[in-house]
Amino acid sequence: MSASAAIAPRSARRRQALPGLGLTLGVTFAWLGAIVIVPLAALALKPWELGVAGVVAALAEPRVLAAFRMSFGGALAAALASVPVGLLFAWVITRYRFPGRRVLDALIDLPFALPTAVAGLALTALFASNGWLGAPIEALTGWKVAYTPAGVIVALFFVALPFMVRTVEPVLRDLPLDTEEAAATLGATRLQTIRRVVLPALAPAMLTGFGLGFARAVGEYGSVIFIAGNMPMISEIAPLLIVVKLEQFSYAAAAAIGLAMLVLSFAILLLLNLWQRRLRRGLG
Repeated sequence: MSASAAIAPRSARRRQALPGLGLTLGVTFAWLGAIVIVPLAALALKPWELGVAGVVAALAEPRVLAAFRMSFGGALAAALASVPVGLLFAWVITRYRFPGRRVLDALIDLPFALPTAVAGLALTALFASNGWLGAPIEALTGWKVAYTPAGVIVALFFVALPFMVRTVEPVLRDLPLDTEEAAATLGATRLQTIRRVVLPALAPAMLTGFGLGFARAVGEYGSVIFIAGNMPMISEIAPLLIVVKLEQFSYAAAAAIGLAMLVLSFAILLLLNLWQRRLRRGLG
């Protein structure tokens, strides 16, 4: 074998690989294993100290099932409510110019920066029976918001809404106006243009915002416990029940609840991702 033939593969490999790629990949996977894989592995293994029957019994408790319904049902309701409201906010911010628009734009990000406990206290003060919003709502409708399942949904909606707005906003900003103008010249009404032109283009982004808001709401804790009332079988969320199990030194049962939440959340997000990919292929 000639020297040039022996050198050629080495130079080709050097041209193909980035400098330091092996080291950076090694550091990346090490950190990934330390902060993600190892904790998830511990979470997946801990419940089985109870045995299969013990895990099933821990998850089949009526209190646990009620907490799952509250967390996942409330997160679903909050994420669904954030779709039209978030789309409206994104539309107003991107398509109109008015005094206070920048202030409204900044307020959208408030749930990102505000500590969750502070958000929970603020929502409780607003929606309590003597609060600025809770008092008129209760007087007009007879509905109590704070310390009920409705309060849980309000808190989850508060944390889910920014994800919808910030996901849809850049897509809506880059959406060309030519198609809307063409639809208008062809005699389409504004509602028909939005339904047949704008919404199909925004559908993948809206689905992404829905998925992010749902995932964020399922695991929310700080902003919920103050306004929920935390009544078992009524307004108790699954993350709070995990804390209760830990305080009772039922570590395996707490891990079983956490593992069930992880599996359910992953399955739902996987279905949403597959649906989003199908929507993108339809647009392409």
